[in-house]
Amino acid sequence: MVDRAPDPDAPPFPRPAGLAPPPPINRLKELRLGFDSIRFTLTSPTLLGAPRGDDRTTLVVPGFKTDDRSLLPLRTFLRRRNHDARPWRQGVNDGDVDRLLDATVERTHELVERSGRPINLIGWSLGGVYVREVARDHPDLVHRVVTMGTPLFGPHHTLGHTFYDTERLDRIAAQIDDRYRTPIECPILTIYSRNDGVVDWKACPDTWSPDVTLFETPSAHIG
Repeated sequence: MVDRAPDPDAPPFPRPAGLAPPPPINRLKELRLGFDSIRFTLTSPTLLGAPRGDDRTTLVVPGFKTDDRSLLPLRTFLRRRNHDARPWRQGVNDGDVDRLLDATVERTHELVERSGRPINLIGWSLGGVYVREVARDHPDLVHRVVTMGTPLFGPHHTLGHTFYDTERLDRIAAQIDDRYRTPIECPILTIYSRNDGVVDWKACPDTWSPDVTLFETPSAHIG
């Protein structure tokens, strides 16, 4: 991870009130996966009209405890719409943010050198944390960022918080407070859902970066 000096004059980012891991009842919302699959099938013809890309390289990063296989349908769709979608190639996302962020930077450098221009970064859940921080530290490498169900205030407000001890959670919170004073300069698309049963949906919308588009979807976290 690259350390950048925070701007002491930067305004504090707005941390939503009442953030907490989704209660057990919310986990039932992830049972919407079957419904989401049906809805996707019914609406897929409209996706054929989605704008085509310009063959720009797009790195797609999976979420916590998943690997590149989880986002194969997304990469396939992007390729059909003329986006050069590439896998992350770091195995399972085990939540080791420092190590995997460095690996994501290296992968981004590799793809930028190969394509000759800044690339798009897409991250699902924890994968969105990596792509945002790559864009924050290396704005010259990144054209656009897309996050899907990404917790912006650490794992405290996700079901994954049980994988971290209290000391680690506090250290992550302190890192966030420091790093978020350096803005992400490229355009960001933030996708979130109130039906998210894994991440508190209020922790997902970016309401402070300079160039953000928010998009709410009815699907669950996995869907």
